[in-house]
Amino acid sequence: MIQLAASFDAQLAPLAPFLIYLITAGLIFLETGVLFGFFLPGDSLLFSAGLVAASTKNVNIVILVIVIFLGAFFGDQVGFVLGRTVGRSYLDKHDSPRIKRMVAQSERFYEQTGWWAVVAARFFPWIRTFVPPIAGASKMNYYKFLSANSLGALLWGTGITLAGYYAATMPLVKTWSYAIATFFICASLVSALVNYLRLRR
Repeated sequence: MIQLAASFDAQLAPLAPFLIYLITAGLIFLETGVLFGFFLPGDSLLFSAGLVAASTKNVNIVILVIVIFLGAFFGDQVGFVLGRTVGRSYLDKHDSPRIKRMVAQSERFYEQTGWWAVVAARFFPWIRTFVPPIAGASKMNYYKFLSANSLGALLWGTGITLAGYYAATMPLVKTWSYAIATFFICASLVSALVNYLRLRR
């Protein structure tokens, strides 16, 4: 991650603080909010923004993590709403048994393990872009998604940015983001396994 972040660090550092806040939050929003943003390197960008904030007094780390949290949060919210409105109406127009079966399976998944999936997806490139619209199309409970989205945006957006910020003086801190990711990925897998065994019974 550090090697990837180095190039972003060099590109962001010369910019005015306002542009750093705007560009970072905007790119994070695009990566999580619109499907064509799946290719954007969110993890590296967050870590790099933290490095820049640590290397200059002009960038306020508090403002940075707030705008990043907002970008990540509203990005997923937009993706969810698009999935609920556009995606679901598109699927409902098809009478194919295969599509109906896939929709039913997706609805069961998001009802049973969707909360963990939304949180854990933050730590997977590409996947974090597609999970919110699929959750919306699957009619996941809005308030469950809202809480999972808030926690995921906090742990991923704020966590990785702070990891980059403190890594300059405390290299071991960069492992926090990986520890958080490991915890939620494992929790998601365990939850899915428990629900699978419950359904079999």
